[in-house]
Amino acid sequence: MKKTAKTTAAKGCAKTKAAAGAKKVTASAPAAKKTGAAKPVAKTAAAPAKKTASAAVKPAAAPASAKKSSAKKVTRIVAHVDVGWGNMLYIRGEGAGLSWEQGVPMICNNGSEWHWIAETEDGPISFKFLVNDEKWALGENVTINAGDVHISDPAF
Repeated sequence: MKKTAKTTAAKGCAKTKAAAGAKKVTASAPAAKKTGAAKPVAKTAAAPAKKTASAAVKPAAAPASAKKSSAKKVTRIVAHVDVGWGNMLYIRGEGAGLSWEQGVPMICNNGSEWHWIAETEDGPISFKFLVNDEKWALGENVTINAGDVHISDPAF
């Protein structure tokens, strides 16, 4: 019962405060009209309206940048190869942030499946796999288009 009494008292306080607040608002509203404070408020309201209009121009620019980001495509490269315990598979190339000078480590899904994922713009991506960023895979460089999924079984 004590909890109920407290809750009831709290509700009663809230109602009392709300009623008191309503009386204060009613009392302060005529006072504001008598002092003429309503006119500056209207002028102040006009200024933010102009800011809102300029703010509306900014969101229009945001969808344009969203179109640029939507132009990016997800490129996935998967390699099925067991490189041995403690070794890592790297990828080097050009396009999509790759470099021929330094490899990017691929992520190991399980013991023999490695993947690399990148969001890229349109264009070709050439690459090659390396074990520990030192030993190159046999064969020619592989070239794919941005947004493609490439699965291979490289040999070393």
